[in-house]
Amino acid sequence: MPRCFASFALALTGLALFQAGGVAARTGDAQGAVRQETARGLVRPLRDIEARVLPMMPRMQYLGPEYDPVAMAYRLKFISDGRVVFVDVDARSGNIIGQSR
Repeated sequence: MPRCFASFALALTGLALFQAGGVAARTGDAQGAVRQETARGLVRPLRDIEARVLPMMPRMQYLGPEYDPVAMAYRLKFISDGRVVFVDVDARSGNIIGQSR
């Protein structure tokens, strides 16, 4: 019985690593897409977007960005007093297209 449990545990560990690799690949795909689109002049660099949005979020801690290559949009994440705020920005124009709390 212990041998069966060890095989099961090993299979679960392999599955978890496989799924984690898939998440990393998707994240890498988004990073690669934004690099290519920035180099081709299709989207604004993240630093330009941050320079525009961060001053609008006083007293908020900036947690970082995500990029959606399908929507061609950045999502910037902020937190203050336990409240999380997302600011969605059109990567082409740099305009804020949404904010959620």
